[in-house]
Amino acid sequence: MPESIPLFPLGTVLMPGASLPLHIFEPRYRQLTVDLVTGAVPGREFGVVAVREGFDPDRHGIDALAPVGCTARLLDVRRLPDGRYDVVTEGARRFRLLDLDDESKSYLCGTVDWLPDTSTVDESDPLTRMLAGSARVAHKAYCAAAWKSADWTEPAKEVGPAELAHVLASDCLLPLADRQALLEERNPLERLRVIRRYLARERGLLQTLHAVPTPMAGYVEDFGPN
Repeated sequence: MPESIPLFPLGTVLMPGASLPLHIFEPRYRQLTVDLVTGAVPGREFGVVAVREGFDPDRHGIDALAPVGCTARLLDVRRLPDGRYDVVTEGARRFRLLDLDDESKSYLCGTVDWLPDTSTVDESDPLTRMLAGSARVAHKAYCAAAWKSADWTEPAKEVGPAELAHVLASDCLLPLADRQALLEERNPLERLRVIRRYLARERGLLQTLHAVPTPMAGYVEDFGPN
């Protein structure tokens, strides 16, 4: 059944299992942080959904937001002396955004359906093992071209093929549209094919341009004016 959850629009795509630190300064999202900490929002979980380029949720409503997002589970909160917050979250569950509510709370809420994978994977299947292995190789090659050795680590061997593509994408600077497409893909094996293709393409671009991507900031600023 559809559920209502708080929404946090951002100019990025959160992947399941990925870490997302946030610097919270806008009053309505300070209130969301308080509600998460006090239990007014159950499960310490809220939805992160990407904002379409050139759109503003306050002016364009649901048309400003991507159709699929991912919940962020609150892991750690630090209140700053001026009332702002630094929080650490982790991606959890994917959802499809059905409707937007800008009246019930000071922050946005959305009616969502959860989006589990459409199929399970057999980790012992040769095709699964081949796709997972080749995706790991593509990730290693991309990171070797993009980062210094201390800036990245290989995913643990325990990360299964169903989660692997999301984990591989979490520390790579893929275009927003690619990250969104990966989030929306519900077939685990197709996700492995997609991430392998994306990483090979991005590595080729880095080598051709003789450039390295700009590192991601330590904390993502919350959406809205200061």
